[in-house]
Amino acid sequence: MQKFNLTISLEKYDNENELTPIEQQLLAEARKATYKAYAPYSQFHVGAAVLLADGQIIAANNQENAAFPSGSCAEQSAFFWIGANFPNQKIKAVAVIARPGTGDVFRGVPPCGACRQAMLEYENRQQEPIRLMMLGDNNQILITDSIADLLPLRFNEF
Repeated sequence: MQKFNLTISLEKYDNENELTPIEQQLLAEARKATYKAYAPYSQFHVGAAVLLADGQIIAANNQENAAFPSGSCAEQSAFFWIGANFPNQKIKAVAVIARPGTGDVFRGVPPCGACRQAMLEYENRQQEPIRLMMLGDNNQILITDSIADLLPLRFNEF
């Protein structure tokens, strides 16, 4: 038997002021998107904002359904909408943020496994990495340069 470790690299920023203006805007759009989420069952409002290669920012949010798990995560809502409406546009970055309950307190949330796999499909399709931004503890910002970093044992095409 041989044992090995998998590691990932994340950039950690202490606050948003350390980010570029476009990265700050991406986080702001993801925050705004949480207020449009449809989350009557979980009260967990998630927003995603995606930066396209042409500079457009597309925001989306989670959409729940009483017939769980028929809803859609924020990341999948954004990526699938982009795939349907801008199929030839490359995705440069995505920011994901959550707002539990009805207040204005935000917290970090990494994408679920299904979202990681869905986003990885777009990364593979465009043959370029997609930068992922999310909140960490104490409102720090965590960034990885590729979706693949968060899914080291991923499902790929045959």
